[in-house]
Amino acid sequence: MIAMSARPRVLVVEDETNIRDLVCLHLGLEGFECTPVGDGHEALARAAGQPFDLIVLDLMIPGVDGVTVCRAVRRGGENADVPILMLTARREESDKVLGLESGADDYLTKPFGVRELVARARALLRRPRGQAAAPGGAGAAPARDERFVIHGIEIDPARRLVRIEGQPIDLTNQEFVLLLHLARSPGIVFSREALLARVWSDDTFVTVRSVDTLVKRLRHKIEADSANPRFVLTVWGVGYKFADV
Repeated sequence: MIAMSARPRVLVVEDETNIRDLVCLHLGLEGFECTPVGDGHEALARAAGQPFDLIVLDLMIPGVDGVTVCRAVRRGGENADVPILMLTARREESDKVLGLESGADDYLTKPFGVRELVARARALLRRPRGQAAAPGGAGAAPARDERFVIHGIEIDPARRLVRIEGQPIDLTNQEFVLLLHLARSPGIVFSREALLARVWSDDTFVTVRSVDTLVKRLRHKIEADSANPRFVLTVWGVGYKFADV
């Protein structure tokens, strides 16, 4: 893991002054060093000119919108792999998925609690920088088709193969997509709605309960004890996450 400064450096991009000040205040109290900016143009200039350990990025900002900023950061430079936490006032799932697909690692919907913000920031900082999102992948870990191993589970996206302790695991397409999506963002909580949009993007005849059923099926195949899972964890009242690294 890349060594961070004693005080993790955070670029906070938010045009609403009261929210920007609140985020910087509480992150500062938790030991973060914040650089606050209010528009997309300044955000791009800052990201191009100095390294950060985390970017907190509002989706709707003047000048250049958050999605465009996120994609520009991901295209290259010393912050190309920096964890990005997207903030959005929109509750439509399509907007949240758009943020993740643009390269963000996680998102929070306004209004949000500062404790949750700090917890998510710390979770993102615990991840190796090589696992930051890549363009076109929601919370992508290594390159999209690169084989990786997490908690002893070998996942090969290009060949669509999964092995545990060298033994191949037979997964359906939906099970594989769900596992890959969660495993690429260890420790990050995804709502059922976000997973529904990701796994069943073209099917309007499914409900969030379909996610629960799919998780249950996946656990039966990859967990030693599906009743006490080690990998795919439930976050009660929120959704699911893959065990943190």
